[in-house]
Amino acid sequence: MTGSGSGTPYRILFVCTGNTCRSPMAEVIARDLIRSRGMEHVTVESAGTAASPGEGATPGAVHAAGENGLDLTSHLSRVLTDEMLDAVDLILGMTPGHVSAVEAAGGRSNAQLLSDFVAPGSDAAQVGVLDPFGGGPELYVATFETLERLIDAALDRIIDVGEP
Repeated sequence: MTGSGSGTPYRILFVCTGNTCRSPMAEVIARDLIRSRGMEHVTVESAGTAASPGEGATPGAVHAAGENGLDLTSHLSRVLTDEMLDAVDLILGMTPGHVSAVEAAGGRSNAQLLSDFVAPGSDAAQVGVLDPFGGGPELYVATFETLERLIDAALDRIIDVGEP
């Protein structure tokens, strides 16, 4: 599988609650992995089910990303909208509650729990990615590492989507 062509655009949206921790980290991780894999046809965004628009990423998320060579300093939170739901091919929620919120907001059948998308049916998959908000730097780094592992595996599943 190459994933390096310029096929049909494929759009992924990561969703969490406030769009200041998990989904922004997921977005920058995915962008970095997509770039390194040459998957130019895949784009990513993030949003929150209860976000206050224009909030920066939490200091813990900025730190965890920075520790891994990625920059979240310019991130501004966005609230999930109908337009976003209609414009993407795959919506990956951090917890079952996020997936339920997306579905309640009119998300089509393209909403899935990130961990379940990677390992369908496993016990760990049903928990999702725990929220580091309010935790120390080590919790944010652990969340970052979990996201990186899950997103790498998720991209393995979609690497040829949209290829000619």
